[in-house]
Amino acid sequence: MPRTRRATVEDVHRVAQSMPHVTVQRGRRYGNVVYQVGGKSFVFFRTPRPDAVDPATSERYDDVIVLWVGSEADKQALLQDPANPFFTTARFDGHPSVLVQASRLGELGRDELAEIVRDAWLSQASNRRAAAWLAERGDTT
Repeated sequence: MPRTRRATVEDVHRVAQSMPHVTVQRGRRYGNVVYQVGGKSFVFFRTPRPDAVDPATSERYDDVIVLWVGSEADKQALLQDPANPFFTTARFDGHPSVLVQASRLGELGRDELAEIVRDAWLSQASNRRAAAWLAERGDTT
């Protein structure tokens, strides 16, 4: 049985940039990358914050990526699956997103990560853009 190719940070960039109508913004202060569609963020590389820390050392994570999700149910499905490296913090309660450390992306397969990034795009794209992209792929869901 072939091994699944493990996801990397480069895969996040590759998939996010491959989606239609994407713009790339850079944070003013730290230059962190933010991917947007129609002016709405769907993936962004977060700067170290006090709400996301290593429980063993209390050091701020410096590699957190925020990915939008379509609904609270989607968020909970990702968070409750023990095989997933996703997490959240109280700051993101009620926010349609999950967090993941870049250093843990290898726990995901590339195809799985690609689906999550595409779903993030779909959650923020306009209905017209989302429908056009899905139709182009032959997906009628």
